[in-house]
Amino acid sequence: MKVLLYAGSERLISKSGIGQAMRHQKKALELLNIPHTANHHEDFDIVHINTIFPNSLMMSWWAKQKGKKVVYYAHSTMEDFRNSFIGSNWLAPLFKKWITFCYNRADIIITPTDYARQILSSYRLNPPIFSLSNGIDTSFFRPTTAARNRFRKKYQISEQDKVILSVGHFMERKGILDFIELARQMPEYRFYWFGYTPLKLVPAKVKHAMNQNIPNLYFPGYINRQEIRDAYCGSDLFLFLTHEETEGIVLLEALAAKTPVLVRDIPIYNKWLTNGKTVYKAKHFDQFKSMINGMLAGELGDLTENGYKLALEKDIKKIGEKLLELYQF
Repeated sequence: MKVLLYAGSERLISKSGIGQAMRHQKKALELLNIPHTANHHEDFDIVHINTIFPNSLMMSWWAKQKGKKVVYYAHSTMEDFRNSFIGSNWLAPLFKKWITFCYNRADIIITPTDYARQILSSYRLNPPIFSLSNGIDTSFFRPTTAARNRFRKKYQISEQDKVILSVGHFMERKGILDFIELARQMPEYRFYWFGYTPLKLVPAKVKHAMNQNIPNLYFPGYINRQEIRDAYCGSDLFLFLTHEETEGIVLLEALAAKTPVLVRDIPIYNKWLTNGKTVYKAKHFDQFKSMINGMLAGELGDLTENGYKLALEKDIKKIGEKLLELYQF
């Protein structure tokens, strides 16, 4: 068995969670010694597709014509497309029709969580749908003092400063508006949002919020994998304010790095993240303020070991073993 990890239009998604998922898939196959390639001119038995661009659709059609098995990894839903870019809400119904057409070209569909699988099941897709985490490289995203020191030195952060971190595109869906307002109302902490989105795609209200003069709020932009690991290790709290996700790879990264985590209490996290056991959760703005203060003051228990154990359950080697089973479905 040889797998083609199709990387069409990789440049467009290399800095996103999908790009990270593809890197995880590659490493998982390497750990299990499963032959794979990114070159579609080589012979292969299975094509594993992660994107919904037209060239990915053409690859699925071409592979079917050649008698190859097509595995579509469904990272996207209409629900998490909304409140993303300019015009995304207006385009959402068309986006749903497009991804339904793409996913229906598969022999099997894989999506990161049961929550995402339930959403996709409502789309009346023909292929069977399985849930399998994107996984996390726990050998890389692990806490070290050296990583913490590098981050703090680079950004001139003292050990007395409390750092609140988030990672993602500049999207309303990702909770960036609340993040900015929390920074404005909590000047005693330093807020860092890592990630980048071309500003021409960012809605006006998000750009307006980002342009406020808030001295303790920082947007350093996109940083590489090593630097983001250092940021997790160097931060005192990972704040994930997303309103909708299919999983959230950055959340897994934070758990693996033993960074204290506070998430928005949304349906996707009802079952596999337990409030007060693996992470802390909040629903409303004032609750976030209260929880942040409690966590950073040490008034709430340290859950990082439990979160780390959860990350270990989603280590990419374990995910790779389950992926191999699905390839053989």
